[in-house]
Amino acid sequence: MAIIYLSLGSNIDAHANIVAALDGLEEEFGELQISSVYESESIGFEGDNFFNLVVGIESDEAIGEVSRSLKALENSCQRDRSAPRFSARTLDIDILSVDDRHAVIDGIDLPRGEILKNAFVLLPLSEIAGDYLHPVAGLSYGQLWQDYDKSSQKLWPVAFAWRGKNITRVCD
Repeated sequence: MAIIYLSLGSNIDAHANIVAALDGLEEEFGELQISSVYESESIGFEGDNFFNLVVGIESDEAIGEVSRSLKALENSCQRDRSAPRFSARTLDIDILSVDDRHAVIDGIDLPRGEILKNAFVLLPLSEIAGDYLHPVAGLSYGQLWQDYDKSSQKLWPVAFAWRGKNITRVCD
């Protein structure tokens, strides 16, 4: 079984779409490892703030098959695939990493470059996989977050309930 980390984001009916994503992921892959939910400003376009989190799953499916399942889940949340790359999203799910692989597998670059670029990916990833090493940087996700320029992107935790439980660990 491979450990796969996913980035989830939404800025259209975000609470409902993140809940639907978590329900769908649990149904498809079983028990989930879930980070806190963070709110961040849109990057690359003017738009509503995003809710972001990272989810860990385990699967023995081929990466291409996992990707197809994720796209089907996005589609079930009315994802508009004709929209510009940097635009509002009902649901965006990206495969961040698969174990410690550094390769292109089924057309997916691993690990995903956004891990090192975006606070809304690195912070929640460091929260649930802080001791895991980034296969290219050679540093743990926790260390990468510690070294990250936190002034470059605004990000804050938000209370978020899923199945009657607040999954965000720390809220201001």
